[in-house]
Amino acid sequence: MTQINVFEAKTNLSKLLQMLESGEEDVFVIARNGTPVADLTLTSRRDRVPTFLGFKDGAYDIPDDIDIDNDEIAELFGA
Repeated sequence: MTQINVFEAKTNLSKLLQMLESGEEDVFVIARNGTPVADLTLTSRRDRVPTFLGFKDGAYDIPDDIDIDNDEIAELFGA
């Protein structure tokens, strides 16, 4: 466990994440004015929110004429 200040965390975030991923560190304690505020740690794969298309597949209906006004809308935006 390594304590770092907020500025260092902001400046070196990519490096800190790489150190966590490689196992070089297990947690960084981020401190403001020497007072611990938050822990930066890896998340487990099961905790991650899935981000893929079709997540709400079937949860809504798309009308067949959804694209009927595309030309008019494009014209309004100067296309």
